[in-house]
Amino acid sequence: MHPSSSGHFDMGGYVRKAAISVAAALALVVVSAAPAAAVDNVNSKKFRDAVTVGGILSHERVLQRIANQNGGTRASGTPGFDASAAYVKDTLKAAGLKVSQQPFTFPLFHELAPAVLTQDSPNQVSYETATYQYSGSGTVTGTVVPIDVVLPPTPAPSSTSGCEATDFPAAPAGPAIALIQRGTCTFGTKVVNAAAAGYDAVVIFNEGQPGRTDLFVGDIGQVVDTPTVGLSFADGNSLYAATQAGPVTATVTTSTFVETKTTSNVFGETTGGDANKVIVVGAHLDSVQEGPGINDNGSGTATILEIAEQFKALKVKPKQKVRFAFWGAEEGGLLGSEHYVNTLSDAQLGKIYANLNFDMVGSPNYVRFVYDGDGSATGTSGPAGSAEIEGIFNDYFGKQGLATDPTAFDGRSDYGPFIAVGIPAGGLFSGAEGEKTPEQAAVYGGTAGAAYDVCYHQACDTINNLNTSALNELGDAAAHAVYTLALTKTGFFPDGSFAKRKAPELTYKGPYAVR
Repeated sequence: MHPSSSGHFDMGGYVRKAAISVAAALALVVVSAAPAAAVDNVNSKKFRDAVTVGGILSHERVLQRIANQNGGTRASGTPGFDASAAYVKDTLKAAGLKVSQQPFTFPLFHELAPAVLTQDSPNQVSYETATYQYSGSGTVTGTVVPIDVVLPPTPAPSSTSGCEATDFPAAPAGPAIALIQRGTCTFGTKVVNAAAAGYDAVVIFNEGQPGRTDLFVGDIGQVVDTPTVGLSFADGNSLYAATQAGPVTATVTTSTFVETKTTSNVFGETTGGDANKVIVVGAHLDSVQEGPGINDNGSGTATILEIAEQFKALKVKPKQKVRFAFWGAEEGGLLGSEHYVNTLSDAQLGKIYANLNFDMVGSPNYVRFVYDGDGSATGTSGPAGSAEIEGIFNDYFGKQGLATDPTAFDGRSDYGPFIAVGIPAGGLFSGAEGEKTPEQAAVYGGTAGAAYDVCYHQACDTINNLNTSALNELGDAAAHAVYTLALTKTGFFPDGSFAKRKAPELTYKGPYAVR
């Protein structure tokens, strides 16, 4: 996920992993009937039995060792990522797949010193803060101006603060600092609008609803010159209140730089299967710089590696070609998957009929989240065919007597560039920085009020941060979906066909970012 960095963006920030709405969180789905135009009912039991937690963990242990040997990280642009990519390539070759690597350049963000935020007048206050990904560098002392703040917050999304150019009053004379509330649009949109309106620095505070109160570090999604830092809701609310009593002066200091680095996507493709009907099964390979990323997203990486190995072990003969994809620089803004989609020709794009995405499937306080392909629970549907992919997962879990929760197509992971060009998508997610609700704890167990993954984007995201029950349940569901789509004879549409379409114009400009 993206850095909050990222699963994985907030499609408004870079919390990257899809977050569900409050209403969706309460709508637990125990059994969801497969849509009428669903694919064939394929018996996946033998294949699922072959995909084991032990097999997944065998890959996770290697990724942990790689991180240990490379400064505790597997981030794109580091030796830890390069070693991870080499391991994936060797594993895919041993599994009999056709292996390729796609290098690309990307901006690698560095923070040279921690951010500092102080109120200088009328009171002297030091705040706990943090630098936003891709923030500009410098020190700005100026007047704090609240931008269309909504207090108290109402059920999400309540704030559109900074989403429109008209939200910004004329910047006061001298340096000015925009105080912006999280919500609705991407952090990049907020920062770019602030700069265009003449503001010299940006402070973004968390929105205020349950799960959106702590200090939140977002990803701007593009390199900017404007120093940008974060605040918790409590501190942001306090600073806002001060501005309502009279002029407030503050100082923002950041120390950053960006360098151009090279990383890559790695692919392993089945030799068999119709090359005109390609399933792209993806997981991002990189971690954040702060940690080894063994759940985010070693868990997705290890799961699809294990699935790929079992294609050879069981001598599976897919009817569709399966392309296993391991994305680079997801934590920098879905850059690997974006690069891949944007470099496809119209003919190549038209041959991809489905994308499955697995970004975090081993969270310690997990929920079985399924992407809401038909939009019935979250209000945002995927392209045609996505509802049928959702149906494959929910039908499978229902037959196992296992509950699921919906999660939105909000752009926080590598399915984003695919759905932007009309490719059906779906997948699983076990939760990131969001808090488990009491209703979810009653169904799934675990701890209500605690994060799904307390080590999300931290150094403690190690091999000890995995829930083996989550790996077992979500791993089996992933195996079932891949096997079903690889073996089905029937497509997504009412006439039973697969997608046969002229590729749309590539309008995706990415990266998606957290809100």
